[in-house]
Amino acid sequence: MMIRDRALNKKKYYFIAIGGVGMSGLAKYLLENGFEVAGSDICDSKYIKKIKKLGATVHIGHSADNVPENCVVIASTAIRQDNPEIIRAKELGLPIYHRSDLLAEISREGKFFLGYSGTHGKTTTSGLASYVMEKAGLKPSYVVGGIIPELDTNAHCQNGKYFAAELDESDGTIVKYVPNIVVINNLEADHLDFYKNGLRSILDTFEKFISKMPEDGTVLVNYDCDACKNLQGHRTVTFGLADGADYQAKNIEFNSDYTTFDVFYNGRFLTDLKIILKGMHNVYNSLAVLASFDRAGIDLKLVKPYFAEFSGMGRRFQKIGEVNGAVIYDDYAHHPTEIKAALDSALSYRDKNVIAVFQPHRYTRLKSLWNDFLNAFGGVDKVIVTDVYAASEDIIEGINSQKFAAELSAKGINCEYVPGDMKAVAETLYPELKKDDIVIGLGAGTITALGKNLLELNKELTGVAD
Repeated sequence: MMIRDRALNKKKYYFIAIGGVGMSGLAKYLLENGFEVAGSDICDSKYIKKIKKLGATVHIGHSADNVPENCVVIASTAIRQDNPEIIRAKELGLPIYHRSDLLAEISREGKFFLGYSGTHGKTTTSGLASYVMEKAGLKPSYVVGGIIPELDTNAHCQNGKYFAAELDESDGTIVKYVPNIVVINNLEADHLDFYKNGLRSILDTFEKFISKMPEDGTVLVNYDCDACKNLQGHRTVTFGLADGADYQAKNIEFNSDYTTFDVFYNGRFLTDLKIILKGMHNVYNSLAVLASFDRAGIDLKLVKPYFAEFSGMGRRFQKIGEVNGAVIYDDYAHHPTEIKAALDSALSYRDKNVIAVFQPHRYTRLKSLWNDFLNAFGGVDKVIVTDVYAASEDIIEGINSQKFAAELSAKGINCEYVPGDMKAVAETLYPELKKDDIVIGLGAGTITALGKNLLELNKELTGVAD
């Protein structure tokens, strides 16, 4: 791989907060290409362990002393300017780039670039596309925002024709990418700390993004999402369930272990498809990926069988284990629409008692989407609300989990506020778990530790491991 940007064309890179799923994927990609990689993070993680095995030097804790004197520094939007490593990099006169700049440069390395974007589903679609191409022997390169369980990685560089990537819109950096084909799964108001005018700001950003697409590029948009369908700036091709979509899913059948549907293109039968992913949202996700393959000229007969093998991305309705007969799931959902989709998957198990454990992610999101969150938990048997995961944000007065839980209870939903860390939440939840319960942790923060804490508590108390 040759990085063409002269400032980025060095052999040594230093990542601030290297342990994140996106940053670690980029680090892995560079390591596989012979670059020297170092970095830091506030704590160890499974992502850090993976890149250390590939040769990365990783410091736990941010310190000015960690920063090499001759390197390119990569940071994300979450890194503040008062970070000691940012300050040191400026003192040394080192080039400092956003992670999106590095991904943009990687994507320009001559491969056919498939990008997957939108408010929801971009991790699943990019992961599904990468997995299917990998299993079909196409030797794709990819950088996605989650671990692909069957491949046990979030990034890989190979010598095949295609490069697939998840394109994040949260901070507006999506405008830096120029894919050959882009999927826009859906668009809703989110990340309102950045998009001050809500959905209008998001649409403006996406219209700027697709206006840069090549003339022969394809913009695949969700026909059933009005915001997507009305995007201006480039000719669009549509996918969806409603009549009028260019790529349309019809004859959808949900079974206990799989879903099947037929795909029509411009009214003519194209192929049938079988998936083991649950929920209507995954019909959309799979249809979008299939359509992107068709537009890329990939033989659908070659790739179709592998859609039925993909079990989903890490932290997307991921089964963690069983405790006292209760099945524990973990899901990254942190937006009301994502929560509804995750709970739809849980509620598809008939005659089960569904317990949702919700960790609000960021005070700004909870404030701006308060009423939408209140309406996201219909049909569940109980909701446990944990403390807000602030990420890099300051507390907002009057916006807290205790107040949210009280309002959810006032709507007639069985709800309990449980303060403390995830170990404390697990200790509160554990005694009431029983056979036929489904527990699903929801959020983008430390909620992912809930399942592990429940399993460890169960082993400690009973001596039985999952």
